[in-house]
Amino acid sequence: MPRRHLHVTGAAEAPLRAALRALRTELGIPDAFPPAVLAEAEAASKNPRLPADDATDLPFFTIDPPGATDLDQAMHLTRRADGGYRVHYAIADVAAFVAPGGAIDAEAHRRVLTLYFPDGKVPLHPPALSEGVASLLPDQTVPALLWRIDLDAEGRRVATDVRRALVRSRARLDYAAVQQQIDDGTAEEPLTLLREIGKLREALEEERGGISLNVPEQEIVEAAGSFTLHYRAPLPSDAWNAQISLLTGMAAADVMTAAGTGVLRTLPTAPDGAVARLRRSAKALGVDWPHHVSYADVVRHLDPRNPRHAAFLQDCTTLLRGAGYTVFTDGNLPTPAIHAAVADEYTHCTAPLRRLVDRYTGELCTAAVAGREPPEWVTEALAALPDEMAAGSRRANEVERESVDIVEAALLQGRVGDLFDAYVVDVKEQEPTIGAVHLDDPAVVARIAGGTDELPLGRWLRVRLTQADPGSAKVQFAPA
Repeated sequence: MPRRHLHVTGAAEAPLRAALRALRTELGIPDAFPPAVLAEAEAASKNPRLPADDATDLPFFTIDPPGATDLDQAMHLTRRADGGYRVHYAIADVAAFVAPGGAIDAEAHRRVLTLYFPDGKVPLHPPALSEGVASLLPDQTVPALLWRIDLDAEGRRVATDVRRALVRSRARLDYAAVQQQIDDGTAEEPLTLLREIGKLREALEEERGGISLNVPEQEIVEAAGSFTLHYRAPLPSDAWNAQISLLTGMAAADVMTAAGTGVLRTLPTAPDGAVARLRRSAKALGVDWPHHVSYADVVRHLDPRNPRHAAFLQDCTTLLRGAGYTVFTDGNLPTPAIHAAVADEYTHCTAPLRRLVDRYTGELCTAAVAGREPPEWVTEALAALPDEMAAGSRRANEVERESVDIVEAALLQGRVGDLFDAYVVDVKEQEPTIGAVHLDDPAVVARIAGGTDELPLGRWLRVRLTQADPGSAKVQFAPA
């Protein structure tokens, strides 16, 4: 089944919470941090490693979902005298608080990623750090890795620098507020430049054959003491913000490849069979895909608010399977070295509060730009990082998949036997009577089985709910 994004608003009901607690136990998810970790975090929060450079004069701002407190990135955008742009991108300096080989470090290697459940998150680092002194919260002076990336008038990168510096964010914004200010003309220049630079970077992405999937999220919303699910289509501001992160990840990859040691995020080109399957899916869903048009060009012009396009975008996430982390040393670059969706060399470096590998790529880049050898604790950990990240990603994907299944089952509990209209969005090639359906209301993507006829991929189908129990039975439909 296609991988689904999940965003949560408000609290959920008791049966859902009970099922999610059981899921945590079943998957062996870490609970509270050990006392030694909390004690080390408390001590580190009072005595971080502070940089000599001070960049608190730059009025940074952050863009995150409403209510987020683990803020990894802040930006400041300006126009250069030659018609180009300067991007200052501050990344939380986790290494300023985490001692190599200490209790926090060991626990981070055990957790690998922050895990997101509908009723809360399981953080990578103690909240005293990740939601406190290390977070780029407004009006808080914090140590950061400060990227300075100069672009020409077309948005192409012409210069890159990264150093440690103290920074201070002035405003915490969310995507909807940013979009509203830009749309109604009240945005000041930093936000208008976000749109300007974002669009230029999107054009360059198209030029090099890259693609960003604007996949709708399933959003859980509390209302009148209950909850429901609906789809949230990404806003243009989501995409422009993502382009700044992608720009930084590509710059970091170039810094590391020039230095000869690093970690790349790689994704092989999709095999012909996978693309051929998507062509069949597009045809069934009524998505126009002429033979002379590339996959990237088709996806780039889809509207996630269109149910057929949304279903196809979900299916397109299957081409992202196979992404991983590849370490290289002594200038021996991997083959392939690029990320097929980015269509360039790329790395993860912008979310160190929530992703383990980013702390290491940040250290590698700051050392390379300063002309120093990377710290020994970094080089000693490199060999094990890809496997650690792969294991952590598998667990995060399982948490996401199982959480969505539980929420859908809780929402539909008590409606077994009811009829719904749905799109058939997936059909098993070897068992064409089994697949997945996409409901518009409620916003559910679930398994369908039990019929005798081949499922009509991409067509509307009247379906009957056959099971839904958040404690034991995932949602399943059958042809009505």
